[in-house]
Amino acid sequence: MRWFTVALAVAVVGVQADLWLGPSNMPQVMSLRSQLEQQTVANRAARERNARAQAEVRDLREGLEMIEEKARGELGMVKADEILVQLMPRR
Repeated sequence: MRWFTVALAVAVVGVQADLWLGPSNMPQVMSLRSQLEQQTVANRAARERNARAQAEVRDLREGLEMIEEKARGELGMVKADEILVQLMPRR
C-alpha cells in the first residue's frame, strides 16, 4: 500500500511538472490569452473603422447630394447657372 501511495504521488508530480514546464505550460498559456485579448480589442476597433468607411463609400456611391455638398463646401464649386454671393462680416 505504501508503494502505491508513493507511485501515485510521483505521477501527480509528473503531471504537474509537465503542466508547468512542458511545451504548452501555464505561463505561456497566460501570455497567449493576454495577446488574444489585445488582438480582440484591436480587431473591434478595426471593424468599427471599416464600418464607418463602408458607410461613407456607400453614401458616396448612392448619393450625389453628398458629393455636391463636399464639392461646394471644400472646393468652392458653383453650378453653371449660379451666381456666388459671399457675405463678409462687418468689423
